Amino acid sequence: MNKTISFSSDIKNISVVEQLIDEINRRFNLDKDIYGNILIAVLEAVTNSVIHGNNRNPDKKVNLAFDADDKNFQFIIEDEGPGFDFENVPDPTKPINVEKPHGRGIFLMMKLSDDISFENSGRKVILKFCRK
Repeated sequence: MNKTISFSSDIKNISVVEQLIDEINRRFNLDKDIYGNILIAVLEAVTNSVIHGNNRNPDKKVNLAFDADDKNFQFIIEDEGPGFDFENVPDPTKPINVEKPHGRGIFLMMKLSDDISFENSGRKVILKFCRK
């Protein structure tokens, strides 16, 4: 199953992504843990693209591509923003950052996915989840 969706940078469009993940869940009968990991990590990546990448600009798009093979589920999320320095994201578990209201998204994506990579100056995130 391959699927690509594109939507404007309005936080309300998160529901489109939730529907896609529910469709994937039905199609592949995901284990509840894998489903939860995918749901949280992908929604976090999309939310980051809408809010931080595209600065909620409805004229800018977020693109999400999904691909499944025998071993992995892969999600590619890309925005039209300026990118960010993904090599120097503050560690949210350090005492200086613990009480900050933001900054846990990438940490969560790293913990919940089996592989994460950034391309295009951070405008593209690739999340992989092993099929079990």
